[in-house]
Amino acid sequence: MTENLEESKEFESNLLPILREGIDVVKMILFKELKDHFVSRYPDRSSEAPRLAGAVLNVFFGTVSPDPAYAAFMEQNQAMIDTVIAEFPSRFEKFLIPLTDALRMQFLCDSREGIDDSADFLAVCKERGVLLDDRDLPLPHNFLFLVRRLGSAYGLIIAPVPEESAGQDQKSH
Repeated sequence: MTENLEESKEFESNLLPILREGIDVVKMILFKELKDHFVSRYPDRSSEAPRLAGAVLNVFFGTVSPDPAYAAFMEQNQAMIDTVIAEFPSRFEKFLIPLTDALRMQFLCDSREGIDDSADFLAVCKERGVLLDDRDLPLPHNFLFLVRRLGSAYGLIIAPVPEESAGQDQKSH
C-alpha cells in the first residue's frame, strides 16, 4: 500500500511539470493571437500590444503582478482589456476549448501543489464567459494531445515522429 502511494506521488511529481508546460504552450498561443488582435484593432497602440495581451492572459489565469507600474497600466487600459475579454467568446471561439482545458489543468496542478486561491480565476473566467462550463475536465493525456496538436500547428512543438519511420529515416541516410 505504501509503495503504491509513493509511486503515485512520483508519477504526480513527474506529471505536474509536464502539465504546466502544456498550460504555458496554450498561453503562448493565446498571447500571439491576442497580440495580433491588439495590433490590428488598435494600430496606434501597437507598441503596447504585448503588454495588453499579457494583461488579458493575467486576468484569465489569475496572475497579479506586484509591480506598481503594472497596476497603473491595468488601470489605464481596463476598458480596452475588458472589451477584448467580453468579445473573446465570439472573436476567439476556436480557442475556448484549449483555454478552458488549460484553466482547469492549472486549477488541478495548483490544488495538487497546495495553492488555495486558484478557484478564483475559474470563477472570473466563468463570469466573463470564457470558461466552457459544460465541458468535462480533460484527462491529462487528452490535454497533452490537444497541446501537441496546437503547439505543432503554431510551430512551438515539433510533432513526435513514430518510432518506425524514425528508424527508416536513419537507414536511408
